[in-house]
Amino acid sequence: MPSPPPPLALNPVPEANPQPPAPLNPPNTGANNGGAPTGGRPLWGLTYSPYNTDGSCPDVSTVAGQLQKVAAATSHIRLYSSDCSQLSSVLQAITRNSIALDVYAGIWLAAGPTRMQADLDQFVAAAKTFGTGLIKGLSVGNEDISNGMSETTLIGYINQVRSRLQAEGLSGIPIYTTEQDAKFSRAMAAASDVVQINVHTIFDGYFSNLDASVQSVIQRANHIKNNVAGSKLVRFGESGWSSAGNTGPSPLTLANEIAYAQKFKCAAAAAGYEYFYFEAKDAQWKAGAVQSEQNFGIFNAGFEPKFSFALLNNC
Repeated sequence: MPSPPPPLALNPVPEANPQPPAPLNPPNTGANNGGAPTGGRPLWGLTYSPYNTDGSCPDVSTVAGQLQKVAAATSHIRLYSSDCSQLSSVLQAITRNSIALDVYAGIWLAAGPTRMQADLDQFVAAAKTFGTGLIKGLSVGNEDISNGMSETTLIGYINQVRSRLQAEGLSGIPIYTTEQDAKFSRAMAAASDVVQINVHTIFDGYFSNLDASVQSVIQRANHIKNNVAGSKLVRFGESGWSSAGNTGPSPLTLANEIAYAQKFKCAAAAAGYEYFYFEAKDAQWKAGAVQSEQNFGIFNAGFEPKFSFALLNNC
C-alpha cells in the first residue's frame, strides 16, 4: 500500500531469468514463534516507513528515536525500500542503541528498474557494512502484480536479486515478493522463499462486524496456505485498519482500529501466522493520499502512540 517518494527515470524492464538460481532449500524463512509476540510486546511485527511528514528523509537520530518507540510494540519490522538510506539508518540505529528489533527489508519495484537497482545496491552496501545478523528477509516488490506488472517481469526481478545476493556472498537471506492474496500465484510462490501476502478487509464492499472481518482475513490466508504456497511459510505482509476516512461500509474509527488490531493479532497467533501489522505511524507524508490511507498508524505522524498498547495484550 505505501508509496515511497517520487521515482527515478525508468529504463527497460528486465525479462525473467530463464535459469534462475534456486530458492533456499529448505528455506531459511526467519520464522519465529508462529505469530506469537515476544518479550511482552503486543505485536509480532509492524511495517515501518521512516519518511518525515513532508516526505523528506530522516536522519539516523530520528530513526533511532522512532525505533525505540516501535520496540515497545514489536520485535520485527518490515521496510518497503532502501531509499533515503533507510536500511542503513535502521541497522545503524539498532546496532548503536541496542534496540531489540529484527529487520525484514524491501526493494521497491513500482518506480522501474533504475530505482530497483539503486535499492538493491543500497541493500548490498548496508548488509556488508552492518552484517546480515539483523536482516531476516528481503521482499522484492510490494503489490506489483496488483499495479499492473506482469508475473514474468516480477519473477525476473526476484531471480535478479537472488543472483546478485549469491554473487555478493549474501545467499542466506530469504528472498520473496509481497502481493495481495488474490493475486499471489503458484509460480510466484515457487520463485519465493516465503509467501508473503497483504490482506485488508476495509476495502471490501460489505461489513458486518470486526470479528467477521478478522475471520475473513484468516480464511483468505488459509486458502493461500492450502492451495498456493505448497510447503512455503505463509506470512501476512500487511493487515490493518484505518482510524479515519472512508473506504466503503467498514467504519473507520480509532476504536475500531484498536479492536481490529487486538482481534487480528490474537487470531493470527492462534492460527500460527507471522504478520506485520500495518502500520507504525500515520502516513501524512503521502501527499495527496485519501484520509484513510494516511491513518493506519498505531503512532500518529508525530510518533506518539494513538492508544495504549496494553489494550492489545489480551486474547
